[in-house]
Amino acid sequence: MSERPIIALDFPNKQAIETFLAQFPAGEKLFVKVGMEIFYQEGPAIVTWLKSFGHDIFLDLKLHDIPNTVGRAMERLASLGVALTNVHAAGGIEMMTAAKKGLQQGTPAGDKVPDLIAVTQLTSTSEAQMHHDQQIMTSLQESVIHYATCAQKAGLDGVVCSAHEAKQIKQRTTDAFIRLTPGIRPAGSEVGDQKRIMTPAQARNAGATMIVVGRPITQSKTPYESYLQIKQEWKEASQ
Repeated sequence: MSERPIIALDFPNKQAIETFLAQFPAGEKLFVKVGMEIFYQEGPAIVTWLKSFGHDIFLDLKLHDIPNTVGRAMERLASLGVALTNVHAAGGIEMMTAAKKGLQQGTPAGDKVPDLIAVTQLTSTSEAQMHHDQQIMTSLQESVIHYATCAQKAGLDGVVCSAHEAKQIKQRTTDAFIRLTPGIRPAGSEVGDQKRIMTPAQARNAGATMIVVGRPITQSKTPYESYLQIKQEWKEASQ
């Protein structure tokens, strides 16, 4: 269980991130998400730079390709020393197994192997979209739980899921299986493009073990205060 919300650094460049982080106290060790937008703009150097301040990194690249390609890519990414990274569960058990093996092989001796989690269904996906676009005719919840059990079979450490599915995933896997939940919005904030959302307290009570928060912090007029409020709400909620 992570007591720190993961802050999604969905910014266009390093300068924007620097301006944002300058609003936090020096020495505040954060858990931050580096996604495709900033990684493709700045490259691996952005991870090295953030780590130099003591921040933990969730490298959110959602790899999805043939097993050999994903395995080799993970072997390279392992050298960056991130805490957490991910793949798409839709790539299948063989691909996820290759990803985990690549991370293990690429992690320098003596370092901790990054936790590896799988994206189930994106929180921007509705059940109707899943049926129409993916031609998956089960319920959204059944699809997510199926992907979670596949990830566990592949030796992964957890999944990205909506908090709506977290409790059932816990029942079908283990207590230690990571259930990372995006789409977190404090009460009264805008929904944006997320369709399945919860407050931090609701997510924790529903069985989430980690949360990712973006705009409610990054677009706040007082980001540090917003971060502390969300962190407190998440920390104090009972499970």
